[in-house]
Amino acid sequence: IMIENIENLILEHLKKIQAEQAAARERDAEILTRLSSIENGLARISRDEALTYTELVQDRHVVDKLKERIERIERRLELSQ
Repeated sequence: IMIENIENLILEHLKKIQAEQAAARERDAEILTRLSSIENGLARISRDEALTYTELVQDRHVVDKLKERIERIERRLELSQ
């Protein structure tokens, strides 16, 4: 009877350990899913910022070209010194 009680106690502990491990695996899976989502979000932000910077550079280029044209027109009309 004593050995049977010890075996039952060991089995109960093993079942508890297995349940805790299963719960830990589920938490790990959720954490990895959420981490992946965060990484994807950061990648989207980085991509959007790069696109915004590209648009800014292009806009500056357009403004520079317009400025050059205005300066040429002013020179032709003798409006600039």
